Amino acid sequence: MAVAVALTVASVAACDATEEALGEDTPPAASEAAAMPPIIWGTCPASAEGASRDPRLTCATVQVPLDHRNPGGEKIEVAVSKLPAAKSDDRRGVLLLNPGGPALPGLDTPGVVAPTLPPSVLAAYDLIGFDPRGVGRSTPQSCRLDDPSLAGLFPYPAADGSITANVKQARAHAERCATNAGEKLKHFTTANTARDVDRIRAALGEEKISYWGQSYGTYLGTVYGSLFPERADRVVLEGNVDPRKVWAHAKDNWGKAMSERFPDAAKVAAAQHATLGLGGTVDEVTRGYLALADRLDRTPAPVPGTQQALTGSMLRTVTYSLLLDNKSLPVLAQFWKAAAALADGKLTEADGQVLRQVFAAAPPVPGVPADNQATMFLALTCGDAQWSGDVDEYARRTAQDRAAWPLSAGMPANIWACAFWPKPVEEPVRVTDEGPRNTLILQNRRDNATPWEDGLGLHEVLGKRAAFVGADNGGHYVYRQGSTCVDEATVTFLTTGRLPDNKVDCTDIALR
Repeated sequence: MAVAVALTVASVAACDATEEALGEDTPPAASEAAAMPPIIWGTCPASAEGASRDPRLTCATVQVPLDHRNPGGEKIEVAVSKLPAAKSDDRRGVLLLNPGGPALPGLDTPGVVAPTLPPSVLAAYDLIGFDPRGVGRSTPQSCRLDDPSLAGLFPYPAADGSITANVKQARAHAERCATNAGEKLKHFTTANTARDVDRIRAALGEEKISYWGQSYGTYLGTVYGSLFPERADRVVLEGNVDPRKVWAHAKDNWGKAMSERFPDAAKVAAAQHATLGLGGTVDEVTRGYLALADRLDRTPAPVPGTQQALTGSMLRTVTYSLLLDNKSLPVLAQFWKAAAALADGKLTEADGQVLRQVFAAAPPVPGVPADNQATMFLALTCGDAQWSGDVDEYARRTAQDRAAWPLSAGMPANIWACAFWPKPVEEPVRVTDEGPRNTLILQNRRDNATPWEDGLGLHEVLGKRAAFVGADNGGHYVYRQGSTCVDEATVTFLTTGRLPDNKVDCTDIALR
């Protein structure tokens, strides 16, 4: 779950698997997807001001049922994009991409991913992007949240550990969504997004699709492969979600993961102690960070030139976000210095510039509500599976987590809007080890968003269906992060279909 400051199958076996996962109200069978009209490609919708886009990209929309159990009912539109394969005789098919989130838009993902891929992969696949249902240009949803940012959803406790304000906020978010997004929001789930993907496959005229999902996209890919096992060709899953934990327990390892990832950034800061003054060792930097977070919890510091104040929660949220990518660690160290200077009343112009850059709002996307990602984050995490409504239990678990993992301050165990959400329309899709061996799992050992244990958990669930490649690296991104071992395994799989026989431990990391 990155923070940004990111139908049906013809075969009898596949239909059986779907019915087992969904019960009596299984969406209709393959003839529905097979009858999809072909996609007519054209100009892509306008981007946010200043955003770049690959000029080769073309776009279209695909109509899908709002409720796949009622295929003749209301339709919604899903926006799709294509970057065609390089001209050659080696084209295999399409590679559909999802950048995660949950609820990140993906129309421009092909243009972002293409420069990272070798000619052999670019010749084998059309790269297909899409905004998942409810996201971006795909019938965007809005709860009209007061704080439209995704960061505003993260429930950090009060300075004294109390969750009273969090309970109030969680209830308010659920009520806002019920009032403003309404009943239809219950259909904007991962399972229905996977069914949309199969409609996209049919509209593309493909018997099978290959798939690359990152972060939340690994869960979407796992669900697609479970609902439509004979339609999934080659599947790459990077930075992984354990499907057994969706979603109430997906955060169980966040505190531990943060404690394992944080030293990577603390080392960067400690190496610059002479200029940053944050401490000369990892322990010194860590102690200073915890003290700063506590100060800002109690006394937020207004940021000059903005309408915002730096709080302990915002310090932690920005830290979490910048820890996702190794390339951001020097920026994170500069942010810590600026935050400390702000709290001390000693802000320099350079420090102020760092803070203004961090707090700068992303330019709006024409036609997309400001709270769209936050809305769809809630729709997916609350609508995919039911959460407990026991407020006292959240308070108890938050206190325990806060004591065990001070860097995350109890937030991962705290209450979310999902505690007050309506019952989901269906049970989570059951993921098993039954199906073709066609999946490559890529996982970093020190990933603060989707921890190492969750990658291992996904591999345990998929069993013989998947190969596991683990990297002794930090951050949320695995491919093209300095490991030839990871990159070669990925490219070999996409171009030849060959998977490693056993778990692979990649230790050749050039960038740490």
